[in-house]
Amino acid sequence: MADRRGGHAAPETTSTVNGEDWYGKTIDAESFERVLFVDVDLTEAVTNGSTFTECTFRGVRFNVTVHTASAFVNCTFTRCNFFEATFTGCKMIGSMFDGCSFDLLRVDGGDWSFTGLPGAALEGARFSEVRMREADLTRARCARAAFTDCDLSASWFHGADFTDANLVGSDLSGLDPLSTTLTRAMVDGHQAAGIVEALGLQVVRL
Repeated sequence: MADRRGGHAAPETTSTVNGEDWYGKTIDAESFERVLFVDVDLTEAVTNGSTFTECTFRGVRFNVTVHTASAFVNCTFTRCNFFEATFTGCKMIGSMFDGCSFDLLRVDGGDWSFTGLPGAALEGARFSEVRMREADLTRARCARAAFTDCDLSASWFHGADFTDANLVGSDLSGLDPLSTTLTRAMVDGHQAAGIVEALGLQVVRL
């Protein structure tokens, strides 16, 4: 299990949903608190305005799920599959991901601040206009991913790989280009100037 920021332990759960088939289930405006979900099949499930607070998901299949205005607050995801999952306007504040797969993940808007994604395999994932303040992306594998118009201020990037990634419009003020791979990454002029200055060079504007 990857460590949470500050070494804090995952919240303890008080009830368990084990091995249930929730394939294609619609979860409307429901609330779950400190529930342990184990090997639950949520493939093609839909959540609308639902809240999961301090829940733990182990081996849960989120394949092709659609989540709108739902919240996963301070949750823990271990060995979960998010293949082609879509999150629109959702909150993922303080949640931790460990050993998960994110093929074709798409996130539009919402707040993913303080999320823990250390070493996450985010190749090809798409994040657009997402608030990701103080997210932990250390050693995250983000080749060919897109983080466009995202607030990544004060996030942790050490050892992350953004080869061929699209970073246009995002706040990269906390990024150290000497400890992050940015080969062929796409950035805008403002970002480029910030990266150059982080390298200790002076930008001359003519």
